[in-house]
Amino acid sequence: MTTGLIFDREFLLHEQSPSHPERRERLSYTIDQIEEAGLFHHPRIRVSRPPRATREQVERVHHPEYVRFLEEASRRGGFIDFDTVVPRGLLDCALLAAGGALHAGISVWKGDFTNAFALVRPPGHHARAGTGAGFCYLNNMAIMVRHLQHEGVRKVLVLDWDAHHGDGTQSIFYADPSVLFTSIHQKPLYPGSGDIDETGEGPGLGYTVNMPVPPGTGDVSYHYLFDTVIAPLAREFSPDIIAISAGQDVHFTDPLTGLAVSARGYAELVRKAVMLADSICNGKLVAVLEGGYSVEGGLPYTNLGIIAALAGLPLESIREPAGYQEILLRATDPSAHERVCQTAGELRKLLAPHWNSFS
Repeated sequence: MTTGLIFDREFLLHEQSPSHPERRERLSYTIDQIEEAGLFHHPRIRVSRPPRATREQVERVHHPEYVRFLEEASRRGGFIDFDTVVPRGLLDCALLAAGGALHAGISVWKGDFTNAFALVRPPGHHARAGTGAGFCYLNNMAIMVRHLQHEGVRKVLVLDWDAHHGDGTQSIFYADPSVLFTSIHQKPLYPGSGDIDETGEGPGLGYTVNMPVPPGTGDVSYHYLFDTVIAPLAREFSPDIIAISAGQDVHFTDPLTGLAVSARGYAELVRKAVMLADSICNGKLVAVLEGGYSVEGGLPYTNLGIIAALAGLPLESIREPAGYQEILLRATDPSAHERVCQTAGELRKLLAPHWNSFS
């Protein structure tokens, strides 16, 4: 078993501003933690540097006009929205992030790695075919999926666990039955989409599965949704590969969200995904870093948990620093789980016409 860690120090170069939530420290603190834990040199883990995505690969997802806009804006600086400014040199960074996702996906598909984690930035799941948004410029996940399909993959299960709904990824695959898009996300929260009745359109009807959760939702509810919604659908869909949009702003210390998932809870969730992949698609699983803005208290520990779970390492030591328990208790809403169970029941009824698992 070999887990690929897709990383390049150039991922630390992109920055809209030193105070922007999506700044280079998101990854630099994680790298320090991985080095301290010795995982860069663990026998089950191999670090691999990616190439940049090509124009052809990117334009399987994004309109050529939008790519040209990014190219021109990257020369002098530009603007998409107040959260998503185009700094000089952005396109090179975005192409490397997309290339990281591509390299992870194709390496797993071809058997170079059992599974892989692409530690990339900038993130991508809010980027649509014709525009960026929400700190995202190119949709790394969608570019990877389309390239895998170009290489012969038939069906892909996308698990988006970012606290913010992956509206860009959803829009790209909304009418596509070859991609089962599932999302657990906080609601209300940016971008405001992701209700349970958003289930796809045309031939893709039933292949978009949204699980909005209230603030204060924690480990128990995430595992419940995985066990009662995601896993049954995955077994019935039988994908060739599982792809995780690994947003880690679900952590209870994240400054932009209001969820209550712990690093250990997240690691155990990834371990369940690994076991699911083992049972349905020969272990082929790829995780791509999305959001997560708790630079010191969250990201280093959740990223470490992902890597440990992918590599089949013990998870007992995955935990936040001492003293964080009180913060977790304040972040947790004891009533949230009941509402999550109710939403899951309504969702299963809504999906019953499309899936035998829920009929």
